[in-house]
Amino acid sequence: MAVKAKAKEVSMEEALWKSADKLRGSVEPSEYKHVVLSLFFLKFASDKFEAQRARIIADGMEKFVDNIAFYTKDNVFYLPQESRCRNL
Repeated sequence: MAVKAKAKEVSMEEALWKSADKLRGSVEPSEYKHVVLSLFFLKFASDKFEAQRARIIADGMEKFVDNIAFYTKDNVFYLPQESRCRNL
């Protein structure tokens, strides 16, 4: 009868840290933080943009969905198509 070795359970934080370390490659951690913080900001801005876009459509104003003023009036950044997170 074969004995199965128990795999060590890895916490989510440890798994994320190992993944980030692999992605970092040869970039110094002090420089990598700028990349990560920029990605966090882009994700935040993109989520806000998508929520505002959905609100504009829900209000029946689909023809204004690409009008920058409909985003900036509620302090939401307008993101061009190529800058949205779903395109990354």
